[in-house]
Amino acid sequence: MNYVFISPNFPHTGTSFCDRLSKNGIRVFGIGDTPFDSLDDQLKAALTEYYYVSSLEDYDQVFRAVAFFSFKYGKIDFLESLNEYWLELDARLRTDFNVPIGIRSDRIAFIKEKALMKKIYHEAGIPTARQHVVTTREAGRAFIREVRYPVIVKPNIGVGANDTWKLKDDAELEAFYDALPSISYVMEEFIEGDIWTYDAVIDSHCEPLFESTATYAPVMDAVLDDLDVAFYTCPDLPPQLRDLGRRTVKAFGVRQCFVHLEFFKLASPRQGLGETGDFVALEVNMRPAGGHDPDMMNYAHSVDVFKIYADMIADDNRFVPKSDEQFYCAYAARKDGHSYLRSHEEIMECYGDQIVLWEEMPPIDWPQMGRYVYMARFKTYEEVQEYFEFVVGKL
Repeated sequence: MNYVFISPNFPHTGTSFCDRLSKNGIRVFGIGDTPFDSLDDQLKAALTEYYYVSSLEDYDQVFRAVAFFSFKYGKIDFLESLNEYWLELDARLRTDFNVPIGIRSDRIAFIKEKALMKKIYHEAGIPTARQHVVTTREAGRAFIREVRYPVIVKPNIGVGANDTWKLKDDAELEAFYDALPSISYVMEEFIEGDIWTYDAVIDSHCEPLFESTATYAPVMDAVLDDLDVAFYTCPDLPPQLRDLGRRTVKAFGVRQCFVHLEFFKLASPRQGLGETGDFVALEVNMRPAGGHDPDMMNYAHSVDVFKIYADMIADDNRFVPKSDEQFYCAYAARKDGHSYLRSHEEIMECYGDQIVLWEEMPPIDWPQMGRYVYMARFKTYEEVQEYFEFVVGKL
């Protein structure tokens, strides 16, 4: 089996995915803009061959790399980056090389464009916030008369909370239109509530081989208000979230992939959407969660999600047994410019036995994920809350 991995060295979880794929007897071919000698030793060992390109943005270079692997080793069975940024590149290459598994160019818009996601949700009867594709000021005002302030405005195609606006009154609406870039934006009614994820490895029959959930405050708040980052992966899923996650996967028709779906949990009743505690669809991401989230799934469920994914690719099955050891895996991160109650030494002294990872994140992740990360696991929700208060508590 031949698997082409676009940008296997970034994000860092690519190394673990390649390692498990290789150990399952799959030939893994890397294409990246980092010289081979600069790759991690574990990644080097996992790759059958690596093709360096000066830029992954240059389609001709990447096309020639895939053509080289196809000519030398035969038909490509899978082609993935497992990275939101390269999903359109993945789809175009699958189309051009007739790769049998995965989303192609004719369907990529439905998982990249927020406006088209809404269409799938509505057709499947999955509750989701009302939305308006930004055009004129008059149309925007009409939409706000329907849903009322505040509203959220964000790029129709985009990742995370970049270039996102929260508009609370007419003055902010006018300021948004005055500064409106040329790219497409959508405007949505504001949903008050935390985000809950549905993370899963999906087989060829649209059925989950593994499921998990994490919960956190909206990333937009962390970026716009410079808040500390504190969230956790849960030991189990609420039944309603599990049902909505599975229905969403089938509605979008995705197979043999890792998915990361986001939902709001309503903090108060919302007409047309549900009661307090109900879940409302936010957006789909047909790739694994970013950052350390896959590692957190491992710590929470005492499994190896990278191997579960590799087993699905190789045999369309799961061979990693379910474990009775289930935990909350808590992620607490500090940002620059804040004064904290406790020092690093105090954190390690108090929670050293529970901490499974601490490190400094890359600068690109600081606004959304914090700079200094402390990741730990606990048996109870109460322990998680005490941990958050200890690590990110302010002077």
